[in-house]
Formats: sequence, C-alpha cells, structure tokens
Amino acid sequence: QVTLVESGGGLVQAGGSLRLSCAASGRTFSSYAMGWFRQAPGKEREFVARISRTGIRTYYADSVKGRFTISRDNAQNSVHLQLNSLKPEDTAVYYCAADLAALGSLSQEAYDYWGQGTQVTVSL
Repeated sequence: QVTLVESGGGLVQAGGSLRLSCAASGRTFSSYAMGWFRQAPGKEREFVARISRTGIRTYYADSVKGRFTISRDNAQNSVHLQLNSLKPEDTAVYYCAADLAALGSLSQEAYDYWGQGTQVTVSL
C-alpha cells in the first residue's frame, strides 16, 4: 500500500511558476517510479511527466517539455514538479502517481496508486 499526498497548487498568473510536491508513504520510495498527470475541466486525464526510481531518467509530455521539471528526493520520500512559464491551458488538477513495476510505461494503467490531486489555475 502506498499513500500519496500532493501539495503546492494554487492560482498564478500566466508566465508565473509553481512547485508541486507529492509526499509518499507506505513502501520503500526508491523502489518505484513516479509520475505526474493532470486533468483539465471536461477533458481526459493526461500524462505530464515521469521519473525513474533513481531519478536518472525523466520523460515529459511535449506540451510541457522545457517548462516543467520533475525531480525526486528518495531520502525525503517525495517527488516534485516545477512548473515554469505557466499558460492558461495548464489549468488542471494535477495528480502524482506511483508505478510499482517501474517498467517505463507512460500509460495511466501502469500506475498503481494515486494522490487526491492539487488544483493549478493559471489566469491571463
């Protein structure tokens, strides 16, 4: 069992920055990969970023590449998502998720545990 709790969401103007955090508990954090997903109103949940167990490998959706950075701190059992140059279309609920198998999949179905989400709203 893994419990994930996100924090750091909020309201920010376009061009601004936010840093999302996800605290994990329940299993050895360094044994699983982590991902961030988001769901905008009226849209399907979509992949944002993924980080491997060690943090060496990262992957990003094309829509956020160059603006968002995923990182993890295995000593603190946490994963972060730095959001820079935010746009109104980044408005969504952001979820962190744990992939216990850590086989490299970017699909939502590969993730076993999910947080409750944190709202990010970007205004013009």
